[in-house]
Amino acid sequence: MSYCFSKTVSYPWAEAYDRTNTALANHGFGVLTTIDVQATLKKKIDKDMPRYTILGACNPVMANQAIEAEPRIGTMLPCNVILREVDGGIEISAVDPMASMQAVENETLGGIAGQVTKMLQQVMDEI
Repeated sequence: MSYCFSKTVSYPWAEAYDRTNTALANHGFGVLTTIDVQATLKKKIDKDMPRYTILGACNPVMANQAIEAEPRIGTMLPCNVILREVDGGIEISAVDPMASMQAVENETLGGIAGQVTKMLQQVMDEI
């Protein structure tokens, strides 16, 4: 099982970023954090790299259900979505919650993770 699902788009960076944020919002996700990895690595270790951004996305209803089912699950939240420059365009990848939650033995949480996986797959289809 892969830990994420991905697609590569040929849109310019700004359009890929906007489409990703819009698709997340359309499915009830808000972006809690935005990490510009390219800028951070340049500043911290003078490393040049292609654009790479991590979006920490959260659907509050699903997050609440997950926390109620497994109080320490916050260690694995939010759902990360990345955009990165690759040959041929912008690769957009989202974590697969089913894969990341396999280590947690909680049947209720597994059902919630399955729902979030479907939602993120829909997000990816919209981008």
